Amino acid sequence: QVQLVESGGGSVQPGGSLTLSCVASGVSLTDFAIAWFRQTPGKEREGVSCITGPSGFIQHSDSVKGRFSISKDNDKSTFYLQMNSLQLEDTGVYYCATVRKHYGRCGFAEQGPRGQGTSVNVSS
Repeated sequence: QVQLVESGGGSVQPGGSLTLSCVASGVSLTDFAIAWFRQTPGKEREGVSCITGPSGFIQHSDSVKGRFSISKDNDKSTFYLQMNSLQLEDTGVYYCATVRKHYGRCGFAEQGPRGQGTSVNVSS
């Protein structure tokens, strides 16, 4: 059974940083990758960053490229989203989810099970 648990959200001023964590269990990293998504009221879900297990292929959305980084600790089955230079529009509920891999790469189109989410609020 897949279980994903996020933590690390909070309130921060513009320009600040936060690190989100996702502890994943029951996920086959042979077939799936882990992605971070965010949801803001009135907006569509947005894929933010994803990473594959074995090869460490990484993809970021254009809106966070250069500011966010994604990493993994294989020993702890934990995936991290380091968010720097946070902007007001980064506010939302962030959740991690499985996404299917294709040819060793990850994307945001085929989301599987997800965690409950953690809230990020960027405000001055």
